[in-house]
Amino acid sequence: MPRSTADLINLPLDWYRQMRATQPVWFDDKFKSWNVFRYDDVVRVLGDHATFSSERPAIEGQPGLPSIVGMDPPRHRKLRGLINQAFTPRVVAELAPRISDVAATLLGRMVGRDDVDVMQDLAYPLPITIIAELLGIPVEEQATFRKWSETLISGPRTDARRGRSGAEERAAHLRDLNAYFQRKLSDRRKSLPVTPETSGQDRQDLITRLLLAEVDGEQLSEPELLEFCRLLLIAGYETTSYLIGNVLLCLDDHPEIAEELRRNPNLVSGAVEEAVRCFPSVAGTMRTVTVETRIGAQTIERGQSVIVWLGSANYDEAHFTDAERFDVQRSPNRHLGFGQGIHFCVGAPLARLEARIAVSMVLEHLPGLRRDRNQPIDAVESPFIFGVRRFPATL
Repeated sequence: MPRSTADLINLPLDWYRQMRATQPVWFDDKFKSWNVFRYDDVVRVLGDHATFSSERPAIEGQPGLPSIVGMDPPRHRKLRGLINQAFTPRVVAELAPRISDVAATLLGRMVGRDDVDVMQDLAYPLPITIIAELLGIPVEEQATFRKWSETLISGPRTDARRGRSGAEERAAHLRDLNAYFQRKLSDRRKSLPVTPETSGQDRQDLITRLLLAEVDGEQLSEPELLEFCRLLLIAGYETTSYLIGNVLLCLDDHPEIAEELRRNPNLVSGAVEEAVRCFPSVAGTMRTVTVETRIGAQTIERGQSVIVWLGSANYDEAHFTDAERFDVQRSPNRHLGFGQGIHFCVGAPLARLEARIAVSMVLEHLPGLRRDRNQPIDAVESPFIFGVRRFPATL
């Protein structure tokens, strides 16, 4: 098992293993929440939205992910259907040539340099270029996107230089991001088609399509439009970047696996899936109990919070033979790295495709890529998100 990769991204495998064995359903007195670590229990919580609600009260000063992530049916099902249209298998498959072109350009800029940063030079710009194009965002504004997205998805950090807390920084960036998307929405409204018949929907960016969309005969409200834009940004960019970085970190730790993938490129898909299992970008999520219930031997009261640890469930020995071994040919591989149930990651098809293309092209065109062990890895600071912000490497 490539423990160094887990250590680099701060994935707490020892804690997961201990809790599955001794306290699989544990109450955290500090944060007043229940924690669930075993696969079967995690699947049950994520699959029963009536008992374990995604809706949570807002915490002042701490903006969360877009509210559709914290929404239950029936409204969730209707709004989710709009996003699903943007990530159908056909739509995603048609993006493959463009993803390959962007990856080739980025790799071409890396060739011939003494040192590179895999995250800054490839893992970040590839998915953000694609999602920005889908949203209709100019390429020159992508750097600003990155700043906002990184702050919103990570845990609060204190910014001593500016004299403000991480929560305050996140709130400020959320306001900036909302204002940005409000301007984009306003610009798109000025150029909307007069009638649906003249819309040319297949040629429209996602923001325009959201403006034209209707649910129950009504168009989306301004808050809903902003939430969709934020969700598409985060689902289509940030966690995919960490996935690409995590796969390449693991292959750097296991050059023999990298060679196996070069000999048999058909195994790259399995490597991506195994990386999602072993090193998930999102390793935990939260639910709120709506009625008193039991998980294992524990009684959970109505209104209490439950944190489900996807990262732990993915190592549950009852479901994964030799769970701490990275196996690119693992089958079946029913990991929970993209979630489960109604909130299964909407961007999973696109993330898989981008990761497969990026990894395949790195293996082919940059066979000498190695992590620079003389420079530090900058891990993401978040309780639920796992990856690295910096990945110094040599060619």
